[in-house]
Amino acid sequence: MRGEYKTPGGKLVAVDVETEDGRISGVRVAGDFFLEPDEALERIESALLGAGVADQAQTLAKRVDQALEPTDTLVGFDAGAVAIAVRRALGRSSTWSDHRFTLIQERPRDPYTQMALDQVYAEELAAGRRGPTLRIWEWASNAVIIGSYQSWSNEVDDEGAARNEVTVVRRVSGGGAMFVEPGNTITYSLVVPESLVDGMSFVDSYAFLDAWCVGALRSLGIDATYLPINDIASPAGKIAGAAQKRFADGAVLHHVTMAYDIDSAKMLEVLRIGREKLSDKGTKSAAKRVDPLRSQTGLSRDAIVEAFIAHFDSLHGLERSEPTSAELARAAELVGAKFANPDWLYRVP
Repeated sequence: MRGEYKTPGGKLVAVDVETEDGRISGVRVAGDFFLEPDEALERIESALLGAGVADQAQTLAKRVDQALEPTDTLVGFDAGAVAIAVRRALGRSSTWSDHRFTLIQERPRDPYTQMALDQVYAEELAAGRRGPTLRIWEWASNAVIIGSYQSWSNEVDDEGAARNEVTVVRRVSGGGAMFVEPGNTITYSLVVPESLVDGMSFVDSYAFLDAWCVGALRSLGIDATYLPINDIASPAGKIAGAAQKRFADGAVLHHVTMAYDIDSAKMLEVLRIGREKLSDKGTKSAAKRVDPLRSQTGLSRDAIVEAFIAHFDSLHGLERSEPTSAELARAAELVGAKFANPDWLYRVP
């Protein structure tokens, strides 16, 4: 059995595995990585012999780390990458090619419904009623989306939000606040099974799930890079911020918000934290912190969205889909019970 894993920004690790009586009985590790001295490769392979076929990636990585000598040097990969490749060989982890992705790209919806739909698609994937999904969001109104654990009063200026007709919503994932406007924002969600990020830390999974987006931006001529923990940027400034939620039932929600164009003055009227971040950096204009995609590509928003879809399709394949009536009904239920409910909105006052 063979498994492969390419470390984001690093090298490919390929592992061939044989098993007997629920244990690894044979293993060969290869790849385009750098490793010194040569004997370290034998130490890595020997460490994996006897491991259980159901061992978690963290357990496998620990075996490898404990077998390495202090002078062993791994470049372009680490013990965790080896562990993920082993798990893939054993069928415990999956790769992009193991899944068929659907694309949902539909009409604009209100912010509460958009928050609810993210949860709905995660529920549907966990229940086996829908496969992995790429969803392109469209906004029907101005909004501020605060992270699951952020304080409303610390992040939002209520008077500024009312003055600019901004709806404040709280998402299920952590991270910071986002200011969005219809037509000036590109937002997407990836809903995938946990097996796709099996063995990865949150930081590693951000880089892994953002890699296609970075590639799409580069195809548009932007020198884009991933910046830990959850940003995508270019030399001209920040482009996007990501957030992620891993549900107990095995679904992973990873969503990204990108600025196409931005009314920085309006954003500063609504977001308190934006003022603090800018004052801390001695910066008077938000435009110096968040550089819109329009200024870096010269393309329309629709053209950029289509380029993103085409890039994902070329890498992993896409089949178009629409929300079902049952999914929309569940979203409406969640809006009333959760996302528009003050108990959720002000869970951290």
